[in-house]
Amino acid sequence: MKPRSRACIGSDENPNRIGNRGRRAHRARLRTGNPESPRDRLARTGVLPEGDVVFTCNHCPDAVGAATRMEQIHQDYKGKGVAMVAVNANNPGSLTPDELGYSPYNDSFEEMTPFAKENGWTFPYLYDGENQKFATACGAQATPHVFLFDGERKLVFTGRMDDMKRKSGPTEKSYLRDALDATLAGKEVGEKTPRPFGCSTKWLFKASNVEKDEANWKAKPVTVEDLSADLAKKLRANGTDKIRLINFWSTTCGPCVAEFPELVETYRRFQNRPFEFISISIDPAEKKAVVGKFLTSRHAALSDKTAPSVKEEGRTTNNYIWTAENTDPLADAIDKEWSGALPHTVLLGKDGKILWRHTDKLDIVEVRRQIVKALAE
Repeated sequence: MKPRSRACIGSDENPNRIGNRGRRAHRARLRTGNPESPRDRLARTGVLPEGDVVFTCNHCPDAVGAATRMEQIHQDYKGKGVAMVAVNANNPGSLTPDELGYSPYNDSFEEMTPFAKENGWTFPYLYDGENQKFATACGAQATPHVFLFDGERKLVFTGRMDDMKRKSGPTEKSYLRDALDATLAGKEVGEKTPRPFGCSTKWLFKASNVEKDEANWKAKPVTVEDLSADLAKKLRANGTDKIRLINFWSTTCGPCVAEFPELVETYRRFQNRPFEFISISIDPAEKKAVVGKFLTSRHAALSDKTAPSVKEEGRTTNNYIWTAENTDPLADAIDKEWSGALPHTVLLGKDGKILWRHTDKLDIVEVRRQIVKALAE
């Protein structure tokens, strides 16, 4: 059974009304956090002495940008009797793939742990995405969205942390820090309700949007074209405003077949950004129909967002089959360091420079991490 803990403080009436008293909220699953205080106090009593609840998530660029600032606030105020708790109320089934283009993680319960570790969090991170009762009780609107309660469990502040939006790093102006300082000093908070800003909460009812998006994607045509050495050189040179993930694969390669759906999913995640995925089959030329059937079954379509730039290059697809018997010209064109083993993947910058390469089955989270890094440069 997965560990559980009380979800700290909710609200009895209108949760966004300053001065309302909180109550013990619905239970939420505890995934990560400091194994000592304030987690023990939270698990034992369900109540925080004075503390802030931050609704956040793994995928939203605004939440990602705020992640390190959240830990710094926790470190700066934990010795003053303030406890911080983060809550992921998003349901991962309510996110379309193209909403996940700014983080290597989705908003699942399982991916909360690596997200928290990557950001150095030492405070509890709770999951409310199954039924979203806690988020509903609090009135969470966006990620991040902060609720600050005083020692009497009265709401004294709700809104955004600061004005950094998706920027990472420190900030000179923090609404949350100002509210904490005032509350600890026994003073009234100045700016009580700065409007929250970030990605909207992914409520359960939004799952219907995902179903429509999935149906639309599966209806797209899938094509495959022959790849010559000259075209391979052009793909490597790039010269567009996009970064490129190129994958060498074969229908007879077990790891290739196993990882391919994740590569298609990755392409769908980043389709709204300057990114494209190009697959190059090393199957014999006479197996082109087999390759096409495989690609169709994995829905390796061309996104409507990518299609215009592909057309500008004089191409019609992002799926190719190497038609020559000798693969050396392909290696010379794309990656001279390729050993010949499959699968092989390279990430190209806009100038054609290889930013990252990997031979053998991929760790798809690492691939997405490399893409996010490249897009940020």
